[in-house]
Amino acid sequence: MRDLASTLLDRLADGPAALARVVSTSGPAPRQLGAAMAVTADGDIIGSLSAGCIDSAVVHTAADVLRTGHAVTERFGTTDADGIAIGLTCGGEIEIFVERVDDSRIAPLAELISALDDDRPVALATTLTTHPDWRLTHPHDDEPWQGLDADVADRLAEGRSGIVGVDETESPPPGTARPRTFVQTFAPARRLILVGANDFVRALATVGATLGFHVTVVDPRPVFATRARFPDADDVVVAWPDRYLSDEISSGRTGSTTVVCVMTHDAKVDVPALAAALAGAVGFVGALGSRQTHRDRMRRLVEAGVADEQIGRVRSPLGLDLGGHSPQEVAISIAAQLIAERNGGSGRSLRELRGPIHRLDARPFTPRGSE
Repeated sequence: MRDLASTLLDRLADGPAALARVVSTSGPAPRQLGAAMAVTADGDIIGSLSAGCIDSAVVHTAADVLRTGHAVTERFGTTDADGIAIGLTCGGEIEIFVERVDDSRIAPLAELISALDDDRPVALATTLTTHPDWRLTHPHDDEPWQGLDADVADRLAEGRSGIVGVDETESPPPGTARPRTFVQTFAPARRLILVGANDFVRALATVGATLGFHVTVVDPRPVFATRARFPDADDVVVAWPDRYLSDEISSGRTGSTTVVCVMTHDAKVDVPALAAALAGAVGFVGALGSRQTHRDRMRRLVEAGVADEQIGRVRSPLGLDLGGHSPQEVAISIAAQLIAERNGGSGRSLRELRGPIHRLDARPFTPRGSE
């Protein structure tokens, strides 16, 4: 959609077009969520959904959508054994939403393109209904829409596209509509940078990926930092973590939604990595270890010249008090802290609290001392 938006906007001056987008996938899929193809009234095709394996079928659907004005959803899976049926040879499943767009979409498309050109985070929410509704959402928007404001805002804050609405929410209050809606985000995904290459890092990489983080594992030891040992990480980097972090920070690839967890228990790795993370644009800095290990790290950071206000940002010992010991339990404890701090949660049992259980004020991490 990012590459297609400008061309689609130009072509709408000549008449309506059918816009087809990938709104959900399962298993191996040829394109990512939000991949788009447009078919004009003249039959011109812009973009691609699947490198060819289902595009022809969607072109026929697009012609029907242009004629009737009614949006449709199509699902494609694996082809049959003879390879005759239309489907995906990669073995996955894909859901395509096809809608008619006309001059009524010119304003939101122009606004979307402007945000993309300015590199501003934005999300395009589309109800997956016969006559879809569009909503462009920017960070900190607070105008009510479809009862899905918090869901759309969460997706934008996470930099993660996907479907929200009736499939992912509890039963709505009477009279409140929560239609199944595809949220396509145009924002960097939240980053989780894990320093170390041990069992605790492997468990947290898996949990982090489940939460929608772009997960990076960085460790200077090539024998441990391998793709085979960390299959759920997006990137496995063999490098000294402090140098890697300094490069990422100086290049602008980190920010308020970036989490750095230092987990090696090796002072010659941990301390320089913490100093590098604290010196740049990183929202959350944590370190795994006992209270004694934490005191030793803090002493070494002072000796390295790190200012007290920066040292105070380190969340250590890392995680919430869940009483767990295994790598998987520790990973859940750390993930729980990340969720609680980002959403302003208390970490206490919901049974002990009063009021709504879902907060609507998801935010970047707030440095300690500035709450």
